[in-house]
Amino acid sequence: MADVEPLILQDNAIAQVLFGESDRNLRVLEELLPVEIQARGNHVNIRGSRLESLVARRALQDLYDMAASGIAISPSEVRQVIQMSDESEESSAPVEALQQGETIQVGRRKRIVPRTANQRLYIQAIRGHDMVFGTGPAGTGKTYLAMAMAVSALMRREVGRIIVTRPAVEAGEKLGYLPGSFIEKVDPYLRPIYDALHDMMDPDEVARRMDRGVIEVAPLAFMRGRTLNDAFVVLDEAQNTTTEQIRMFLTRLGFDSKAVINGDPTQTDLPRGASSGLSEAMRVLSSVEEIEVVRFNEKDVVRHPLVQQIVTAYERFDAKS
Repeated sequence: MADVEPLILQDNAIAQVLFGESDRNLRVLEELLPVEIQARGNHVNIRGSRLESLVARRALQDLYDMAASGIAISPSEVRQVIQMSDESEESSAPVEALQQGETIQVGRRKRIVPRTANQRLYIQAIRGHDMVFGTGPAGTGKTYLAMAMAVSALMRREVGRIIVTRPAVEAGEKLGYLPGSFIEKVDPYLRPIYDALHDMMDPDEVARRMDRGVIEVAPLAFMRGRTLNDAFVVLDEAQNTTTEQIRMFLTRLGFDSKAVINGDPTQTDLPRGASSGLSEAMRVLSSVEEIEVVRFNEKDVVRHPLVQQIVTAYERFDAKS
């Protein structure tokens, strides 16, 4: 094992935020890389092979810059920084997103930072195009980042309202047999949207804006016959749309509006034999230059580390089938 030049962090208080309680973030870094890390005050010594030590040093500097910008550092952030370092020498780190203004401001004190190169491309695509398709496995941030961009656009008064919709597909349960009104029956399908909104805005503010119709969360069937002007529109779980449904949705877009269509074409809950409207739409619209498509993969999964392994395992299994 060889030493590399010690990393000296400028602000001791920020360094302690980076290290975490009982240096837990440093221990996570040691688990991910074959290095030994010792911190004393704002001095960090790293021992290991030169290449791995340099990767660890760069990761620590990036994490420090993130902490200095007000971002809470947890083991999740550590894993994401290392993951992006492993992708390629030219991979984008979170600190570069901060430096280039590629964060999403969703409140006075809350900023959301893209954690992978594809997440950065996704944000850039939404900013630069009126219609964007985001496809890929669960946990890659498609819905969360789309909601963050929608909230940011609303706060900046770039749009007058947010409209979020999902197809209400009977995934294992018959809606007709569930108790309550139709809205109550489909509420579980829309719950992830509410969760994202409450993470970015005060729940009381969400409720007030929903009461005024500024934020609307509704099943896809409610979009029929409407023209959606001055709105940021998100269609989530689009792999569960039929050809007719997604065509109906795509033609609802009005003036001064943006649309983001998300889904995982490999995970459809449609009845056996039914084709996904999302897959067909992407084929039909592939020649339309104004529409951007961002494809996520297992490296973009930002949930529990096990989720990434599960996604990869299933992809290998499907490839053999």
